[in-house]
Amino acid sequence: MSCSTHWTMNAVKEFTYEIVETTDLFDPANPELGRLPDGRACHGTRLVVMDETVEKIFGERIRAYFERTNVSVEYLTLQGGDDHKTFDQMLRVASRLTEIGTDRVGTPPIVIGGGVVQDVVGMAASLYRRGIPYVRVPTTLLGQIDGSVSAKTGVNYEGCRNRLGTFAPPPRTLIDSSLIATLPPRQIRSGLGEALKMALIKDRTLFEVLERYGDHLVRDRLQDSGTYAGDEGPGQTVIHRAISGMAEELQKNLWETELRRIVDYGHTFSPIVEMSALPELYHGEAVAMDCVFSAVLAARRGLLPMEELERIVATVNRIGLAPSHPMFGDAPTMLRALADTVRHRDGHQFVTLLERVGETRFVDDLSEREITEAAGVMAVLARDPYAPVAELCGSVRRTPALAGAGSAR
Repeated sequence: MSCSTHWTMNAVKEFTYEIVETTDLFDPANPELGRLPDGRACHGTRLVVMDETVEKIFGERIRAYFERTNVSVEYLTLQGGDDHKTFDQMLRVASRLTEIGTDRVGTPPIVIGGGVVQDVVGMAASLYRRGIPYVRVPTTLLGQIDGSVSAKTGVNYEGCRNRLGTFAPPPRTLIDSSLIATLPPRQIRSGLGEALKMALIKDRTLFEVLERYGDHLVRDRLQDSGTYAGDEGPGQTVIHRAISGMAEELQKNLWETELRRIVDYGHTFSPIVEMSALPELYHGEAVAMDCVFSAVLAARRGLLPMEELERIVATVNRIGLAPSHPMFGDAPTMLRALADTVRHRDGHQFVTLLERVGETRFVDDLSEREITEAAGVMAVLARDPYAPVAELCGSVRRTPALAGAGSAR
């Protein structure tokens, strides 16, 4: 006679973390950079990780900061760029943590740099001693308005973006918008690609700022050096609204227990393209193209008015981003991208489509025909970014025949 015993464990994981906006972060008079997340005094040595660009531009100021404030630190410089977002690079961080004797809680590492080094160090911290706190200082626009709120870490693996990763938000993230004043225009445009995503899914006001000031935001690096009416210039408006929108969405589903996420807009088709095109495309560039592709799908279904689609493409162009790439015009690539996303979403498409700027719905029945025809529109936009997109889409709407086509899975 057989018998079994059954135990059920119920546990709730609660996590609180803060995003702190400050100024003159590398000024020794500003205590934020050296402050521990829990406010205690630090009695050990902390690891400061920078990427090569940060080392070149801010390295002397960062070292002077810790010397002047008498904080004991050691340094590690890593290469940036997605081709260096690897497991081996993550292991370099873990080894350095061991070399300097990092404690479980009291000596959290500080990572200063772009999204790649942020993800790599975050993953190392999440695995080291099964998880230690860390502090992140994003120095790119993309990192400040998107990565600053994210709970995710990760590295690329076997040609797939962020295939290995963890959920491990740091207790503190420090934002100093003056740090992006040194960025090249292309990095600013890439960051604005993520801001565009947030605008399209939930913030029409943010979209209108991007639509009106897109080219100026790039030239001015969001520093608001001109004179504007109201309390905030367009640069601060973009940063604040993008962070606020992302925080609002992530807070209610931080651990992604619900796989229908509007913040995945712009990230359904782009990962395959981005990884295949490395190092040709930046992340935000691929996201913006995905936003356009998804908007074309919505417009051809009759969900998104054609005039809204035209405004979206015009805004992408005004920012200086390309609305398409030859890979977005290749139907087999788009179908392969969706198939990979379906696996990531547990067998569902859960694709976010726009009904108008700032309003969305989920669909789970995109067909091969829809994707193929949308890819045809994107192929033309890849050759001519200013092609009349409404004319390209024509008057095609979601017909009964199209509705009955098999879904692309």
